[in-house]
Amino acid sequence: MFSLIRATPHDGAACADAGRVTETQLQSTDGSTGNAARWAGVGTSILDDSYAAGSSAAAEADESGNANLFLVFAGHLHDHEALLSGVASVASSEASVVGCSTGGEIGVAGPTDNGVVVMAVGGDGISFASRCADVVGGDLRTAGEVAADAVWDVEHRGHTVLLLLSDGLAGDQQEVVRGAYATTGATIPLVGGCAGDGMEMAQTTLFHANKGGSRIGGNQVIGVAISSVAPLGIGVFHGWEAVGDAVLITKSVGNVIYEIDEEPALDRYLRLHGAPVDLADDADAFTQFAATHPIGISRRSRQEVRFISSADPEMRTITSIAGVPQGVIAYAMEGSAESVLDATDIACADALDQIDGPPVAVLAFDCVARRGVMGEDGIAAEVGRIRDRVGAPIAGFYTYGEFARVAGASGFHNQTLVTLAIG
Repeated sequence: MFSLIRATPHDGAACADAGRVTETQLQSTDGSTGNAARWAGVGTSILDDSYAAGSSAAAEADESGNANLFLVFAGHLHDHEALLSGVASVASSEASVVGCSTGGEIGVAGPTDNGVVVMAVGGDGISFASRCADVVGGDLRTAGEVAADAVWDVEHRGHTVLLLLSDGLAGDQQEVVRGAYATTGATIPLVGGCAGDGMEMAQTTLFHANKGGSRIGGNQVIGVAISSVAPLGIGVFHGWEAVGDAVLITKSVGNVIYEIDEEPALDRYLRLHGAPVDLADDADAFTQFAATHPIGISRRSRQEVRFISSADPEMRTITSIAGVPQGVIAYAMEGSAESVLDATDIACADALDQIDGPPVAVLAFDCVARRGVMGEDGIAAEVGRIRDRVGAPIAGFYTYGEFARVAGASGFHNQTLVTLAIG
């Protein structure tokens, strides 16, 4: 079985909940592609034993025992080495096992916290290849280039996307997109999300295992090339609107904003959202507030949302998950539970419109900040909407940022739902 290499130590107790959600869906599709079948299954576990949770969810997902790819999304409190070993006990030696820690998991039975969701995919009509790259010296662009080399390893079957998973706390995630784009070029879309750690903003974990070995830790970028005989669709929508007066980012470097309207960025950001001036003195309180109070930046004909992940109360700076260019126009962004939930329907519809017939499976990468707006009832309704809309196995997680590049070299998003429909 896989040989485990721990890249970064991870401290954490097992999750407190016990029990298992056993609902699993399987779907096989051939249609116009003859006998080139593709199938997917999803298993979910809330067992507190990490090895048992991994093996149980993987077994539920792969009832046929011949999956080529296992996508694993797990709560940050799990023992991820034990978890990966549990999944590997079910997976064949030829399969790839890829995944990360989350800000919450999305499965066919609904959302979970500190649970485990596994999607298994296989069949003659779909191929996979994966690469894992370390982020050395904060160089996310090179890591993105190396992870994207997976597209040269996969058996191309007519329709290909590159799925990206990244350490959401490693720096400007747009650099991952730039690196991947440099490798893949304009013809291969990018999709995926950034690992989370339950809003602790301390340490995320990624895991990657195939016949070449295994790695577990932070500061990594993983690329999974998916190539199918049938079309693959990507949907992306956020549901936020700009409010109030425009401001100017007058000083920024990468994803750190120093000045807004020539004032200390933290002070102007707080005033922009009507927040107390001392809010950032409590790091946890600021994180919770910022999760539902993003800024938007103007990009030609669209507005991109930026998730403010932290603040420095001494330097009076704020930090975003993705870069905010100096000189760009910005706004306070506002969303309601209704508008954010409605974005779910649009993201699903856009992905489904790009494929022929019903999907084999749908992956959902949903910003953790959206769940803060929707609340627990709202995220349960959201997962129900996705499940009902797509009529196929679904899996995903609440992210620290989302990848969706279908045109141009940009493609990193915050506060957004990204969906991948596998045809």
